[in-house]
Amino acid sequence: MDLFDYMRENTKEKESPLAARLRPTTLEEVVGQQHIIGKDKLLYRAIKADKLGSIIFYGPPGTGKTTLAKVIANTTSAQFKQINATVAGKKDMEEVVREAKDTLGMYQKKTILFVDEIHRFNKSQQDYLLPFVEDGTLILIGATTENPYFEVNGALISRSSIFELKPLSKEDIKTLLHRAVYDDEKGMGSYHAEIDDAAMDFLADLAGGDARNALNAIELGILTTGRGEDGKIHITLDVASECIQKRVVRYDKTGDNHYDTISAFIKSMRGSDPDAAVYYLAKMLYAGEDVKFIARRIMICASEDVGNADPGALTVAVSAAQAVERIGMPEAQIILAHAVLYVATAPKSNSAVNAIFAAMENVKHKKTTVPVHLQDAHYKGSAKLGHGVGYQYAHDYPNHYVAQQYLPDEIKDEVFYEPSDNGYEKNIVEHMRHIKED
Repeated sequence: MDLFDYMRENTKEKESPLAARLRPTTLEEVVGQQHIIGKDKLLYRAIKADKLGSIIFYGPPGTGKTTLAKVIANTTSAQFKQINATVAGKKDMEEVVREAKDTLGMYQKKTILFVDEIHRFNKSQQDYLLPFVEDGTLILIGATTENPYFEVNGALISRSSIFELKPLSKEDIKTLLHRAVYDDEKGMGSYHAEIDDAAMDFLADLAGGDARNALNAIELGILTTGRGEDGKIHITLDVASECIQKRVVRYDKTGDNHYDTISAFIKSMRGSDPDAAVYYLAKMLYAGEDVKFIARRIMICASEDVGNADPGALTVAVSAAQAVERIGMPEAQIILAHAVLYVATAPKSNSAVNAIFAAMENVKHKKTTVPVHLQDAHYKGSAKLGHGVGYQYAHDYPNHYVAQQYLPDEIKDEVFYEPSDNGYEKNIVEHMRHIKED
């Protein structure tokens, strides 16, 4: 490193954002993620012993993926290299591999390659790393906000340990905020600021588990707030509310949050909780989810979970799906809420699901023949073969019902549809009893 490089690094360190300056250098300084870096955990022991294999950190933004990589960089005796998949190409990887081979050959030192945003690498770029991870030239540390089982090559996954990072708790965020305001060395203690408990609670809550979001807000507050009569900068609730204008919703339409939210949405409708159902609807709409996708899920739930307990639920859901396509947002949110609340509060039955699944399983495993009296007698020559002989026309009998065998002989005693005693299905049970007994 020459003088200019040294000065550039010095300036960068002093002028970098607060979130970067506060980044821990040791495991003991890391806040949160104790489920993977607690003192009795595998990752903690591996880092301390400098016996790390290839790993992938997976979790939402601001939870410490890069932080843990930097801690490893400060702890390991191996050479540490970092690239970002959003800007790096094959040439960058080739340079890292070349240096890694030289370092291993000359100094018997391994090289750890940290690839931030590894999901941004395409398949061929990920494939390029594989043989060097396989032969030990590189120890890979990948960081991704996407589910690695979806976005990272299976071959790399099989050679790596996956560690999922969780959103930081409110108390974790408050710890970092306190450090940011009062730490003289890495934080902004030299500004002589103070933060109210109400402001700290507010920022910790609205950060949504994202440390970077909270630290950016407090840095903005301290840098833009004038000093009081006592010469100090006071971060009040009003100042804090100006620093975070809007809660960041963690939602990715192609990733885990998408699947988790839609799962919670459906389960809330199924579980007859209209408040939860409309909340998850709002979360999806706020994040820009496709209204047609939401409408399809409501239609499925109306049939799968409400069924004949309220046959009108499917009608409402289908009408809503047609309406949102014609009207669009923002009015479509009202139509979707209408349908969601109807389905959520409707009586529930999954009898239709049970019936079709049971029938499908039966069809799969048993070979049957349509009874002769139900066979078609109209096509050429079929009447001469006896098809349709003995069939009884239901409308010729009282209640438009006549007892006769409809199922094949092989399964004539099977029962597939068993109506529940919820909603309209109680009427179905009573109707079937009435026509059969009269």
